[in-house]
Amino acid sequence: MNLPALPKLTPWRARGLALAAGLAAALAHPPFGILPGLLGYAALLWLLDAVDGPRPLRSAFLRGWLMGLSYFALGTWWIAEAFMVDAANQGWMAPFAVAAMAAGMALFWGLAAVLYRLIRPAGVRRLLVFAGAFAVLEWTRGHILTGFPWNLPGETWRAGSAPSQAAALVGAYGLTWITLAIAAAPAVWRDGRRGRIAVGAAVGGLALLYAGGAAHLARPRDTEVHAPTRVRIVQADIPQESKWDAERFGQIVQAYVSLTAKPYAGKPADIVVWPEGALPLAINDYMVPGSWVRQAIVDALQPGQLMLIGGYRYEGTPDKPVYYNSLVALRRTADDVVVVGIYDKHRLVPFGEYLPADALMTKLGVKSMAHLGEGFATGPEPAPLRVAPDLLIQPLICYESLFPRLAKPVPGVRAIVNVSNDAWFGVTSGPLQHLNLASYRAIETGTPIIRATPTGVSALIDAQGRILHGERLKLGESGVIDGNVPYVGSPTLFSKLGHWPFGVLLLVSFAAAIRVSGSRRLEKVVN
Repeated sequence: MNLPALPKLTPWRARGLALAAGLAAALAHPPFGILPGLLGYAALLWLLDAVDGPRPLRSAFLRGWLMGLSYFALGTWWIAEAFMVDAANQGWMAPFAVAAMAAGMALFWGLAAVLYRLIRPAGVRRLLVFAGAFAVLEWTRGHILTGFPWNLPGETWRAGSAPSQAAALVGAYGLTWITLAIAAAPAVWRDGRRGRIAVGAAVGGLALLYAGGAAHLARPRDTEVHAPTRVRIVQADIPQESKWDAERFGQIVQAYVSLTAKPYAGKPADIVVWPEGALPLAINDYMVPGSWVRQAIVDALQPGQLMLIGGYRYEGTPDKPVYYNSLVALRRTADDVVVVGIYDKHRLVPFGEYLPADALMTKLGVKSMAHLGEGFATGPEPAPLRVAPDLLIQPLICYESLFPRLAKPVPGVRAIVNVSNDAWFGVTSGPLQHLNLASYRAIETGTPIIRATPTGVSALIDAQGRILHGERLKLGESGVIDGNVPYVGSPTLFSKLGHWPFGVLLLVSFAAAIRVSGSRRLEKVVN
């Protein structure tokens, strides 16, 4: 069966439509939440089907890449803010960084478009192949180098909403496949009766996402089998540029210890959490025995309290130190604090925390031009941290919270603790997007999240990805969140099977493509 004839587009109109489709799809993500923008994927499928001319693969790549370019430009423009912290030395790099990020990420969409065109299925089955081609390239984007799975199409749905609950079954990558298949369905409407059936099935799938998710959210929860754990999240609202001023160090320490020691309205916290990069000094240095900072922290805590502090530390010799981005757990004793656990970040940010191909980049002068230091060493695979005999937590530092199943499920984990220094990105959409993406790890694992940032958004997030009422500190707010750590949900299908459900969905796409290839060969034999 041949595809129905499509109206021809001039090359420039096709390129403009691809750019518009990318912007629409990006606007569907929080914090914008304009969900009709998901139809941008239908526009892309229509554009790829309409490709003609002597170089169809080249045209398909360009259309996919252009959609990705505008999608990622709008979705990651906030990285420019990080270069403005030291504007005198790095500000000039901001527009180039945004352009390079968007163009680089868009390559995956261009390749997905080529993959789709290579298969070029006839009939409505092409919808399944389109979803599979883009979903597998999104998985690849999340794994190349250390990966950057920012704003996966499946994470368009606001975390905690009914559709987002499907991530508990198939994970964010599986929900990406489902989202693409539903959103792109209008592109096959012109395929006659089968096309209309496919669109109807997509509408039914969308209804199922909402109804199934709503039922999951309304389901009664199991009663807690242990005493509630009280937590205090501290957000001092210290802008990143202030941390470069050595004269302000004392003020920053005072801001954090004052909030930590703030009187409690009820039961004191069992755990106090400071964010990543809370103090602009190595933990080894400000926690050295006898230091005034250590004593200030001791005085701010109550005996028996635990404190989790995000920051950098070093090991090794003075002439060859090895640096780690870490979460350090302290316990207040009668008159001091003792270290009870250390987690070192495993998944590092390329070009931010380490330089890929370091030796080559150093020779080319990239390291000195970008003012990059020695970078951080990679910590071991993420594993839970036992901070008390009856308390097991899973730390995730900053962008580690973007990765589905980076931390393997372990029975007994009470909460995911996500500390992140989103102060680098100011009052932009970046920290709001990061909050939404991190919340998907709660949905996938059925585990609540304690999230602490220096400038927002800090929050207590339940096992369904919902922020507890009133327990968030917005961008630019200073204060504390006092509350009970939310309950741990029942083990999810995704926590049990991992990415296998996503693999099954890809097999559906592969089967559709194989059937198409077989049909074509049969047509050639008959003709």
